[in-house]
Amino acid sequence: QVQLVESGGGLVQPGGSLRLSCAASGFTLDYYAIGWFRQAPGKEREGVSCITRTNTAVYYVDSVKDRFTISRNNPAKTVYLQMSSLTPEDTAVYYCRRRANCLDDEGDVWGQGTQVTVSS
Repeated sequence: QVQLVESGGGLVQPGGSLRLSCAASGFTLDYYAIGWFRQAPGKEREGVSCITRTNTAVYYVDSVKDRFTISRNNPAKTVYLQMSSLTPEDTAVYYCRRRANCLDDEGDVWGQGTQVTVSS
């Protein structure tokens, strides 16, 4: 069964950090790019970051550049999103998605999401 499972969300104070994990199963992670998306209450889902299958390129939405870092460990079948300097505007459900590439493929498998809440 092809599956992505996110973890690592939680409640954090402004300025804090969290590391999200996206664990893949049922397929070979090496063959796919992985994107991170988020959806805040009342807003559309937006792409946050993406990492190519060969780890040769990473992409970030402008609002998280220099604060978030995406990485992958293919043998561990896991992709990470290290988030720092968090603000309340980062509050959202975060999802990972399997993609053929980071440029023009929307992807085909969603995880169930993990809630990130930034609040004092």
